[in-house]
Amino acid sequence: MAKHGDRLIDRIVHRNVMRRWRRLADSAAGLDLASLRRFRTQALALRRNLDRLIHVAEHRLALPVIGSNAIRKPMGSDWAWRPMLWNGPIAVSGQSSVQNKAMICDGTTVFHDCRHSELTVRQVRNTRETDLAPFGLRMDVFRFDGSFLSLVLELPDAAVDGLRLTHLIQLDAIVEMETPLEIFARLNIKHGPNVEQVVRELPLTEDEVKVEFDLAYTKLNEKRAERIWIDLIFEGPEMNQIIMRDLTLSRRPRAEL
Repeated sequence: MAKHGDRLIDRIVHRNVMRRWRRLADSAAGLDLASLRRFRTQALALRRNLDRLIHVAEHRLALPVIGSNAIRKPMGSDWAWRPMLWNGPIAVSGQSSVQNKAMICDGTTVFHDCRHSELTVRQVRNTRETDLAPFGLRMDVFRFDGSFLSLVLELPDAAVDGLRLTHLIQLDAIVEMETPLEIFARLNIKHGPNVEQVVRELPLTEDEVKVEFDLAYTKLNEKRAERIWIDLIFEGPEMNQIIMRDLTLSRRPRAEL
C-alpha cells in the first residue's frame, strides 16, 4: 500500500512540476530580465540532470535484457538453450593466465596443454542492436606453446530427456576474431559406458554460423543416454582475440522422408 501511495504522490508532484514549467515557458516572452535569468539557471540545472538520466536510460534500454531467453531457433524445435556464460553475469567476469581445466562458470571449462598460459578470458556486455544475448565471451591468446585449446560446455539434463536417433542438434554462434582461425565443434553423448562423438567445423566465413549434428549417423542407445557436452576446439589460436557474441543450442526431430 505504501508503494502505491508513493507512486501516487510521485505522479501528483510530476504533474505540478510539468504545469509550472509549461506556465513559465508560455510566459517567458513577457518576463522581466532578472526573472528570466533566474528561471534560465534553474532550467539549465534541470536539463543537465534530465540529459544524464536520458543518456543512461537509452544506453541500458538498448542493451539485450539480462536473462533474456530470446533465441533464434529452427521451426519444430522441442528444446533450445543458451549457456549461462552468454545469458547472465557470472561471479568472476575475467581471468588471466588461465590454467588447464579452469572453470569460467558453472558448466563452462577451459582445457589446454600450455606449459605457460598466456590466455585471458572475460565476459563482456553485448551492446549491438542485433544482439539477442546479453553477454559475450572474449578470449585473448598471446604466446601459445600448447597443442590444443578448447572450451567445454555441459548441456543441461533437458537436452538428454527424450533424446532420439531421429533428432538433429543445432549449434548457432556469432563469432568475431582478429585473424582467421578454424573452430571445430564436437558433440559428445554419453550412453552407458560409451560416448558417441560427432565433429563439425564452424563455417566462420558465412553470415550465419551454424552446424547440425545428425544423431542418425551415431550408434546412440536412446534408453541409456545420460549426458551431453560440446567441445569447441580452437586451431592455431596464438596472437588472436576471439569474441563469441552468442552461442545457442537447439534440438528438433528430423523431417520424415
